[in-house]
Amino acid sequence: MTSPWRPDCGVPLSDATLRLHSHRIDVPTYDRSTLSRGVVHIGAGNFHRAHQAVYFDDLARSGISKRWGVTGVSLHSPDTKNLLSPQDGLYTVVQRGHDRQTARVVGSIGSIHYAPTDGAAVRAALGDPQTRIVSLTITGNGYFLNPATDEFDADNPDVRADLIASDGRYATAWGYLAEALDHRRRAGIAPFTVLCCDNIPGDTQAARTALVSFAALKDPGLARWIDTYVAFPSTMVDRITPQTSKSDRQFVEKTFGIADKWPVVTEPYCQWIIEDSFSNGRPPLDEVGVEFVTDVSDHKLIKTRLLNGTHIALACLATLAGYQRTDEAMRDRVIFDYVEQLMRDEVQPLLPAVPGMNTPDYRDILLDRLSNPWMSDQLSRLARRGSEKISSFVLPSLQEAIAQGRPHTLLMLAVAGWARYVRGHDLKGRKFSIEDSQAIPLTRLATMAGNDPDPLLGHEMFGELSTVPGFADRLGDMIADIDQRGVIRTLRRVLRADARELAS
Repeated sequence: MTSPWRPDCGVPLSDATLRLHSHRIDVPTYDRSTLSRGVVHIGAGNFHRAHQAVYFDDLARSGISKRWGVTGVSLHSPDTKNLLSPQDGLYTVVQRGHDRQTARVVGSIGSIHYAPTDGAAVRAALGDPQTRIVSLTITGNGYFLNPATDEFDADNPDVRADLIASDGRYATAWGYLAEALDHRRRAGIAPFTVLCCDNIPGDTQAARTALVSFAALKDPGLARWIDTYVAFPSTMVDRITPQTSKSDRQFVEKTFGIADKWPVVTEPYCQWIIEDSFSNGRPPLDEVGVEFVTDVSDHKLIKTRLLNGTHIALACLATLAGYQRTDEAMRDRVIFDYVEQLMRDEVQPLLPAVPGMNTPDYRDILLDRLSNPWMSDQLSRLARRGSEKISSFVLPSLQEAIAQGRPHTLLMLAVAGWARYVRGHDLKGRKFSIEDSQAIPLTRLATMAGNDPDPLLGHEMFGELSTVPGFADRLGDMIADIDQRGVIRTLRRVLRADARELAS
């Protein structure tokens, strides 16, 4: 068969054009119309489409089970529905490594709903007996937990609005889930599993706390039922997935002839580890590379401390140094050496040993991933929700290092870089946006006293660290060094000093 595609004219992606696209790219070979929608995913953005949806697509392609198709739900943006529905939920995933790239069309997502306008369809999907898993990528802010106490914020305006909502349209995931589980309880339908796939500490407890707390405010009996019968397996997810750019869409069209409105470009590396605890049947994802374990906590700790902690340190310091993307920052030998030594000398020694996991090898893989020139991520994306990331992934390592008397200068420097970053401008005065729920108070605290960190250390996220003798003075000196010397000179000086200390 001769393809009518021309390099200057891409063919729109849809079920009707899959056969045409199959001549140039790997496409689903299963009958999508027979795929049962056993999963509802809330937060169907780029990461979900590059990660969980790919695994479910692999499962469907394997022929092992057709029970685990995905219904996508967006709570806040209509883009998911507007861009993917005309494509029948299909989209292209491009994997870019150092030396090669591959592409495929993913077909596991069927219907896609924008909750503010499709509330009835969302409720129907959640109440459907064939829905056995509800997975979440709603970011840490979507759990409404106080970062200092881990308690549910019942006074949040969205939460308050959902508690009195009478039209079935909710602003939070918890409004939809509580209503759906109440319906299933009353109808004698088994509850679904709530599978949190967000990179937040203790995600099992976060999802359980949020949903049970929300339900208790409406019906204590429902809250007790959820707490007893609904499983909240912990997970560890890992795949670097930047935002889709116009050039990404143009690349897919020019290279593969696919006029895809929302492709995903990601790295070859992908990992998913899940606690083996389910309410209503477990998908056989272990057949397609997922690892089921009895306890995810140590795997998650290693990943979040090494990757996510490094992400926020790199994002803030490299942005202040004038870089915009990860690979260009990692080409700077001083920044590369800082990242390598931060992980090797200060973070890794604090981590537990996990059977079957080689942490030094994982660290080396992370360096390779961050340096991938074909998978460059935006530093601004990595810096989002910086207060949450610093408090969750950096400050715990710093506290442990101080308590154990271990080296922690590079961890301190990560905090100093973030403290300088939240002023909202780089060292040349160029402004950038701080995307953080705490942006306004943090920027005010960070700027009110110049290089004196005392006002910022008064924020609850720092807890007992603010009382460590000499901590404030040392942090202030580091912020001043960044301001006066610049990031690269400061890093170079610190790395040299650390090298001399290790050699002595």
